[in-house]
Amino acid sequence: MTGDTCPDIFELSDGNFAVIGTDATAALDAKLPADAARADHERIVVISRDTLLRAKGDIPHG
Repeated sequence: MTGDTCPDIFELSDGNFAVIGTDATAALDAKLPADAARADHERIVVISRDTLLRAKGDIPHG
């Protein structure tokens, strides 16, 4: 009702998951760990710890 949005994680019909969060690619790209990489079409998206913990129960185990 207020027009505010919030982070979310949801399952797509093909079984993949989508994440709505804050695009932090510019701020975090150079800070990725050595064993992490990002393709040009990918973005680094930040969601709150609370959002991920709340979603944990809805993520299938296999």
